[in-house]
Amino acid sequence: MAGRSLLPRGVRLLVGFILPFAFIRALFMLVFDPTDHCSSSIWCFPQRIFGRSDSAILMEETAKILLKTISTKEVDDWSGVEKTGTGAENFNDLVHDMMSNGQDIKYFAFMTKDVITKMEHMVRKAKLRESLNWYLAARGVPKSLHCLTLELADEYSTNAEARSNLIHPQHMYRLIDHSFHHLVLLTDNVLAASVVVSSVVNASANPEKLVFHVVTDKITYASMHAWFAMNAFAIGSAVVEVKGLHQYDWTRGINTSMKQLLEIHHQICRVEYQTLRREDLSVLTPSCNSFLNVLRMYLPELFQDLNKVVLLDDDVIVQHDLSSLWDLDLDHKVMGAVVDSNGHHECCSCHKYSDYFNFTDSIISSNVDPDTCGWLFGVNVLDLKRWRQTNITASYLHWLERNLNAGFMLWRYPGVLPPALLAFENQVHHIKSSWQLSKMGEPRTGLDKHKAEAAAVLHFSGPAKPWLEMAPTEVQGLWYKHVNFSNEHIRRCGVSGSL
Repeated sequence: MAGRSLLPRGVRLLVGFILPFAFIRALFMLVFDPTDHCSSSIWCFPQRIFGRSDSAILMEETAKILLKTISTKEVDDWSGVEKTGTGAENFNDLVHDMMSNGQDIKYFAFMTKDVITKMEHMVRKAKLRESLNWYLAARGVPKSLHCLTLELADEYSTNAEARSNLIHPQHMYRLIDHSFHHLVLLTDNVLAASVVVSSVVNASANPEKLVFHVVTDKITYASMHAWFAMNAFAIGSAVVEVKGLHQYDWTRGINTSMKQLLEIHHQICRVEYQTLRREDLSVLTPSCNSFLNVLRMYLPELFQDLNKVVLLDDDVIVQHDLSSLWDLDLDHKVMGAVVDSNGHHECCSCHKYSDYFNFTDSIISSNVDPDTCGWLFGVNVLDLKRWRQTNITASYLHWLERNLNAGFMLWRYPGVLPPALLAFENQVHHIKSSWQLSKMGEPRTGLDKHKAEAAAVLHFSGPAKPWLEMAPTEVQGLWYKHVNFSNEHIRRCGVSGSL
């Protein structure tokens, strides 16, 4: 009858049961001893399936030994063999060595384990070396950036235009006028500062309402001032103020607090460096010891006449208008920040507090919830007026001191973020994830162009900053399109990127 097998049901079951074993058996025989064959294939067939050839015994006993849990005594007994090794670099060499030297099964099993261990060690070592090289490369400053800073400093000392006032006298009131959109940038990187300002202005619907407050160190002040003085046309109707740390007149109490805070951060970085772990090499990044990075915790003191600002990191570019951030209702909180979701809409798709803190310590477990969502720096809305009514800055210093007294064991990563998460506890309003796409400076297998285009701010957090050669070409292209390549200093210093 059509559609029915000619073989009886019992025969079909028997064949179906035997054939898989026969196939596996034949495969192992070909791998372990392809030259071992009978003179007659007909008379050898039962032996091939049911017999006990040397190849079958080798395969079965090897599998048993490899799968068996090796006792401590056996490991000790064979430690000399493992240390000596066979010189085999791969599994094929090992099989050939055993076959040619007539070694027993147990020797083969231990040597297999030895080869696998060596290979795993080589992979781990290569990955660690790659990570170390990655982070060490991030510490370097390209020659072109050094050149740009030096040339601009020279302009400041010899060119009156480079020393000219950045703000027209009739626009000075904007620096403290709350109706304008105030942005804060803490950086010693002239090129990065120029890119941030340029990208914000180009994306703004109302650039005449923008007021940039660029804070830098004493060394970079002349170069930073010279750049914006000589490129005022690039910012149009916006206002840029450049101020050096040496130009602030803080009280003795604030100075003491800053010095104490910075010293503890330096101690944390030193300890982390001495106990360097592959899973956390962020201690090697320059921001770990950067005072400007820590200075964000003193924004209410830096800008005593302002009530609301947007803080931008210097490794961001802005793609969409930011105006609505100043109208954002923070729900009586101090900060508006994006949750660490890596561009996803759901909460905590990346990092929770359990990823940052050591919850085996009662100091942490009794104060915060491990399932709380982490948030990000990069683009942050700050209500400075409300901040002044809290003890956030004091709490930040308090947590640093507690971490110091606990032997630096309260959190896993150096830098500003872990203690800031604790200091801003219950004071952060989560804003939409579309405001920021982070981790653009991390090793990438590919760029999600849809997410990148949709994000208002691209944050190149991670070691591969876009001004470094180590950054992927596609990432560099997003950043370098905001660089003014018509500038003579940019051209003379050889600043270049993938466009």
